[in-house]
Amino acid sequence: MALLQTLFYTFLALGILVTIHEFGHFWVARRCGVKVERFSIGFGKPLLRWRDSQDTEFVLAMLPLGGYVKMLDEREGNVSESDRSYAFNTKTVWQRMAIVIAGPMANFLFAIVAFWVVFLSGERQLAPIVGGVEVGSLAEQAGFQSGMEIVAIEGVPMTSWRGMSRQLFDYVGTTGDIPFIIIDNESSVQRLLPVSVSSWLRESEEAMPLRELGISPPYDLESLTLAAVSDDGAGYRAGLRAGDQLMAINGETIDDVGRFIAMIAGSAGSVVRLQIQRDEVRMVLETIPESTEREGQMVGQLGVQLASAGKFPAEVMRKVEYSLISAIPRSINETWTSSVFILKSIVKLVTGDLSPKNVSGIIQITKVAGDAGRSGIDNFIRFVAILSIMLGVMNLLPIPVLDGGHLMYYIIEIIKGSPVSDRFQQMGYQAGFTMLIGLMLFATYNDVMRIF
Repeated sequence: MALLQTLFYTFLALGILVTIHEFGHFWVARRCGVKVERFSIGFGKPLLRWRDSQDTEFVLAMLPLGGYVKMLDEREGNVSESDRSYAFNTKTVWQRMAIVIAGPMANFLFAIVAFWVVFLSGERQLAPIVGGVEVGSLAEQAGFQSGMEIVAIEGVPMTSWRGMSRQLFDYVGTTGDIPFIIIDNESSVQRLLPVSVSSWLRESEEAMPLRELGISPPYDLESLTLAAVSDDGAGYRAGLRAGDQLMAINGETIDDVGRFIAMIAGSAGSVVRLQIQRDEVRMVLETIPESTEREGQMVGQLGVQLASAGKFPAEVMRKVEYSLISAIPRSINETWTSSVFILKSIVKLVTGDLSPKNVSGIIQITKVAGDAGRSGIDNFIRFVAILSIMLGVMNLLPIPVLDGGHLMYYIIEIIKGSPVSDRFQQMGYQAGFTMLIGLMLFATYNDVMRIF
């Protein structure tokens, strides 16, 4: 059932986004007087097809993993003299540019509308107040303490943990100081608290700035349970089973998930005493975490999956309400900042500041789609909006076969005063297609390696 739900949410998300993207091309093409021969959602065997009054064939195909709009074009077949004025290649370069850019723009507009719908119900923001500081972390070395509030990073005001995470992403791969402006919990005076980094997270397989800094928000942990226990792991051999509730480690009450994980990671090859509760019975088990290499360091692991239950304290949660009008600029801003974030990620991947192991493919997208769908309608809408922005940004990259590649050719045409030769365009398309196939295979490889 979980697999079916995941596939349903994945196909639903992709179907919506492909339809929106291709409709953008279709709508502007019609407005520019181009005859659209086919509007297809999906590939493969047609499941449903019909024609409209302008003789455009609409197709819903079996595999909803893409789509296309086929326009009348003299480069793809014979065009009668009476239809020549409706061919794509006979339109001005500005009209062709408008048609090409319409797909990504439709994705951005959809994201704005999706965020607008979400923000109508208000927004709960987690205030950037420090709850936990990991022992030995960069944050502890810099002087961070529980209760401090982070008010700015390099002059940019911070209002939430989510915004702080995005701002810190700018420092991934860099060397220098991250200038935090904080307010101590004992006074209202702001002061500078720099954190020194060196080639920060450049080789990390999963760049998570806040976790790497070693700070976390205040969180009232109510229970920590074992969701799954691998039967070939150290935890299983010690007697741990799925459903066990973890109570204490080495006599220390477990009140922080990060602290528990850090203690296990730092106990490779050493005996660890765990107090657990199983079916109302408490017991103590001893285990020796197995040593495994992670990002160049040997860490301990039990071979278990954790499931925590708890809540953020009410005093660190801030509710922001929006009206029908005020939600518009908020949704535009969210779309813009998300677009910039995605573009910065791509730039960091190209320059080597971000490890290529962070690239994800269809397997990871499918997993996130399923998780978002099961967690509620708001989260699913947010996921689809972000995916729509990713589709828009990716399609604007200057890679032949993508919309951005076509735009690049049209810009060259404007500069040189004549179209780029068909031979040169064909060479570019072949190179671009090869590049995209290689990227898809690499992303899928990363997804598979994350599983195993």
